[in-house]
Amino acid sequence: MKPIPKDKALDSTLALLREAYNFIPNRCGRLRTDMFETRLVGQKVICVSGEEGAGMFYQPDRFTRRHAIPPTALLLLQDLGSVQLLDGEAHRLRKQMFMSIMRPERIAELTQRFAGQWHQRLRQWESAEQVVLHHEVERLLCGAVCEWAGLPLTEAALQQRTREFSAMIDGAGAVGPRNWRGMRLRSRTENWIRSVVTMIRAGHMQVPDNSAAQIIALHRDADGKLLDTDVAAVELINILRPTVAVARYITFAALALHRYPDVRQRLLAEDADENDYLGCFVQEVRRFYPFFPAVGGRVREEFTWRGLNFAKGSWVLLDIYGTNHDPRIWKDPQTFNPEHFREWNGSPNNFIPQGGGDFDLGHRCAGEWLTIELVKTATRLLLSSMTYEVPRQDLRIDMSRMPAIPESRFVISKVRHVFRTAPPVMELEHGERSRFDG
Repeated sequence: MKPIPKDKALDSTLALLREAYNFIPNRCGRLRTDMFETRLVGQKVICVSGEEGAGMFYQPDRFTRRHAIPPTALLLLQDLGSVQLLDGEAHRLRKQMFMSIMRPERIAELTQRFAGQWHQRLRQWESAEQVVLHHEVERLLCGAVCEWAGLPLTEAALQQRTREFSAMIDGAGAVGPRNWRGMRLRSRTENWIRSVVTMIRAGHMQVPDNSAAQIIALHRDADGKLLDTDVAAVELINILRPTVAVARYITFAALALHRYPDVRQRLLAEDADENDYLGCFVQEVRRFYPFFPAVGGRVREEFTWRGLNFAKGSWVLLDIYGTNHDPRIWKDPQTFNPEHFREWNGSPNNFIPQGGGDFDLGHRCAGEWLTIELVKTATRLLLSSMTYEVPRQDLRIDMSRMPAIPESRFVISKVRHVFRTAPPVMELEHGERSRFDG
């Protein structure tokens, strides 16, 4: 094997912050490779891109996520003790807990709650001069997921929790004030969720059977013991916060409907759902627009790949954004085209917006199916339950900003509710519950 290409820079940390999503793709293109070596924060790291690299990276038990991403991002996105930092049997057992929460009927219930809240919120949108869609969708998702998890909120608490989850998400890829704000507001959320876990365990707070709050609060790990209160709080937050983060995909979906009117017209066709063009559209939104730039891992036990020795503890970064735009996988990858998913072979390693590999055995996101259904639901609502205009605004996406989002957060105006279908009637399993003022 030829020696692995090396980035000439003494340290590429500033370049990573400057180029973000394009950092690995730019160097792969310049070095004509899908694997190269560089240095970040003074440490050697091997960057890989493409389907083969993802297949190598997502071999079960090959990598640990510990010490593989900056602490500032870790504490906002996963935190200590979370499932993502576990390995082997401990990881698989904890992952089963998350997979049990993401059963199809539970996903359907959450999407129905989200749609019901969207219909209710349309009344306020109609009377507003302008609506910032991204902020509104974060609020709707926060209200829906908290209620679905067994933690319905008052209006004041909903505003507070939305602000906290939004800050965590927005600060995860930043260095400086945006990150500091996310860390400060996360501490408030953790205090709230720790009190929830404590009250559930003491019998002082009743939550629905099989709700996320109950499952996590009462979960027992491999040692047969309840999760530490702090860890249980982390894992419940790791259900709530990522659901609010789906607002970014929904904002990108709205942007795609605006940018590509031919796609919008096809989605409006009566057979769009029957032939799953809507499903192809949602997958293309997840492929085309930036979400996570890369994911890191540390080698657990030495192995060899492509003739290169990966020693224990070696740091590897897998290029998520570049893999989703790899011309070896996707025809015209820089073109937004839902037809990409007519021909997609379903590989778990060539389309990895939320990670790759196996759901049960690896670190692939347990909420991926939920993400897809929520974006489908929002797209239907944008197409069929309302009309609106898109005023002049700055819709540029800064690819050096992590996480990326249109500058204007997608503003709409002259919103009108269209009663083509009746809003869903939400029925609570245990009757009306009092709102929890978190």
